[in-house]
Amino acid sequence: MKIAFFDTKPYDKEAFLNQKPSDMDFKFFDTKLSLDTVSLAAGYDAVCIFVNDDANAEVIDKLYSEGIKLIALRCAGYNNVDVKHAFNKVHVCHVPAYSPYAVAEHAAAMMLTSNRRIHKAYNRTKEFNFSLSGLTGFDLHGKTVGVIGTGKIGKIFANICKGFSMRVLGYDMYPDKDLGIEYVSLDELFKQSDIISLHCPLTNETRHIINRDSTDKMKKGVSIINTSRGGLIDAEALLEAIKERKVGAACLDVYEEEADIFFEDKSGHILDDDVLARLISMPNVIVTSHQAFLTSEALSNIAEVTIQNIRSFFEGDGALQNELCYRCGNIEHCKKGRKEKCF
Repeated sequence: MKIAFFDTKPYDKEAFLNQKPSDMDFKFFDTKLSLDTVSLAAGYDAVCIFVNDDANAEVIDKLYSEGIKLIALRCAGYNNVDVKHAFNKVHVCHVPAYSPYAVAEHAAAMMLTSNRRIHKAYNRTKEFNFSLSGLTGFDLHGKTVGVIGTGKIGKIFANICKGFSMRVLGYDMYPDKDLGIEYVSLDELFKQSDIISLHCPLTNETRHIINRDSTDKMKKGVSIINTSRGGLIDAEALLEAIKERKVGAACLDVYEEEADIFFEDKSGHILDDDVLARLISMPNVIVTSHQAFLTSEALSNIAEVTIQNIRSFFEGDGALQNELCYRCGNIEHCKKGRKEKCF
């Protein structure tokens, strides 16, 4: 089995080579998958891609014409893959839960860092400035946090917040009655929350769930955390809300236009994205470059499940446990109980 990996970094290579089976050949490409680079996949059996690779309809057609049978995502999200167009052409699988703790803990770390100004204190003391002026935060105890999306990651984040004795509100199309939080409407969550954390997938319904209308409904000084997908937030609307002092802080591990920026060293270049540059310049904004998943445990789990997905597809008895099944309508939940492939 010959697998072409796109958009790979040193930590990707290390994790996959540590678990590489003897009957699989891996080729690692630094470049992202796109219409311009898809020809690199010629001669391979499958491609393995990440969040900023682009498997649009044209790319899928090219992969299909080259005989590629499988797109193996080494991540949970799949908004960068045209799953509908892939139906009856190329199978698609993902890693639905590599380490929900890693992402939830990063969200909590950003929440604490922003609130207690730890990033500012770190920079000050490195220059022997021990002033406390401007570093005042607030107690998390008793504050209300709104969790949008209470899947695996959202549940863990909610439980972390409960550990701080925070009041936790939740919004989800499929509430978890055993989670022990109060589910409310989206508008009510916006209205009551001191902190809002996003843990939902990016769909047509959730795109720009944080926008000008929603920020108008929020408490003055609200903090917004996003460790899910950049497209959940209208970045320009967020920037305006920060400038108007409506939003008191923003913690962003993802960004809608991150594809050509995140994961790369841009320190010697002028940043062309004016919105991102202005967000980063704000004293109450923390940006990390899609690193919430980046723990040794998560990288190991991603490699293990991705390799299992590939082996299951090529050698399995018909089932593909983590296939994204367009035929079933609900892409992540196969109506046939994962007893056969999507097509």
